[in-house]
Amino acid sequence: MTDKLPYKVADISLADWGRKAIDIAENEMPGLMKMRELYGQSKPLKGARIAGCLHMTLQTAVLIETLQALGAEVQWSSCNIFSTQDHAAAAIAKAGIPVYAWKGETDEEYVWCIEQTIYFKDGQPLNMILDDGGDLTNLVHQKYPKLLAGIRGVSEETTTGVHNLYKMMKKGELKIPAINVNDSVTKSKFDNLYGCRESLIDGIKRATDVMIAGKVAVVAGYGDVGKGCVQALRGFGARVIVTEIDPINALQAAMEGYEVTTMDEACKEGNIFVTTTGCEDIILGQHFEKMKDDAIVCNIGHFDCEIDVSWLTKNAVQKINVKPQVDRYRLKNGRHVIILAEGRLVNLGCAMGHPSFVMSNSFTNQVLAQIELWTNTAKYPLGVYFLPKKLDEQVAAAHLDKLGVKLTKLSDKQAKYLGLPADGPFKPDHYRY
Repeated sequence: MTDKLPYKVADISLADWGRKAIDIAENEMPGLMKMRELYGQSKPLKGARIAGCLHMTLQTAVLIETLQALGAEVQWSSCNIFSTQDHAAAAIAKAGIPVYAWKGETDEEYVWCIEQTIYFKDGQPLNMILDDGGDLTNLVHQKYPKLLAGIRGVSEETTTGVHNLYKMMKKGELKIPAINVNDSVTKSKFDNLYGCRESLIDGIKRATDVMIAGKVAVVAGYGDVGKGCVQALRGFGARVIVTEIDPINALQAAMEGYEVTTMDEACKEGNIFVTTTGCEDIILGQHFEKMKDDAIVCNIGHFDCEIDVSWLTKNAVQKINVKPQVDRYRLKNGRHVIILAEGRLVNLGCAMGHPSFVMSNSFTNQVLAQIELWTNTAKYPLGVYFLPKKLDEQVAAAHLDKLGVKLTKLSDKQAKYLGLPADGPFKPDHYRY
């Protein structure tokens, strides 16, 4: 293992800029700062060798340094070839943390980067996984199965990765306990909703400078991510059409005033298309052929399987790269389609991802999940778990002061009337928020 690179980033000279930006991000991430305050002395993650595979952004830098402050050794790669912020990666590398990530990796380089995080500098393998999308989890299960016995667990960040865990569990393929961070309320109802509500538009605007007011926007999927996207597009003055497979989500969209139809219908009307489903084959060749000239097509679901970019590559008459992550295809019918970030996450490929404050919610859950799996291993036999409701409420509480929120307290009489502890948890596990 001695020949392993200590890090690989785009440009280490960006480290000072990265550090300045990380300092600002820390001030916007009260949850993670609270974790350092509570656990910095006791170091509950001492002995943990955490391999992380998650977008290498400024916010992730604050997460990495929080895990380290709590006693862990950490190595990192990004979970997307376009999502790394090179100044953030450089700052982490300069701080002596092995990081293997740069914006614009090839698919082969992407896998190489993940591989670098498996073994630590002393030749010891990882004993914890922090994943976003399941690529690291899958790699270890498929290529390094002998290491699984020494891994105490994985905490998974996103919907796609959680689907992967449940699929593995059902097939009997999952060999380590997992905590589903995505479905903590303070993750999915905040990061997925409010994060996408801001970062989607940021990505579209930086890539195209398009005027959104007056346009027709088509959003595939009306889950938490889809809900955030349609709110943003409507807020900018677009008429929004939604596509859905689930009757409950479809009814929600209709009752919020959105037209709900199929992609076969909507493809003729839209000027801007956004996929949010986490499923494959959402926008296909037959849809591209019916789109208006210079329709903008992008994805904000985890993987690049939602938009059939390979069809365009094979069937377009011409492809012009306008600038990094913006490609304009001319079809045989003479019309053009503009694809953002090659069909990968538009908010991270074309902009800076979610703002720090909302990521503090998600990443505080990640830290708590890592502490749980590392220190209370016996509580977690093989399975996929949630963090307890009380911890979810504590994550939210840690962010209230920053926004000047004053929380009402239950009196003992009120608590008795409701049959609740005065300091929570306030809702049953099945409550949907």
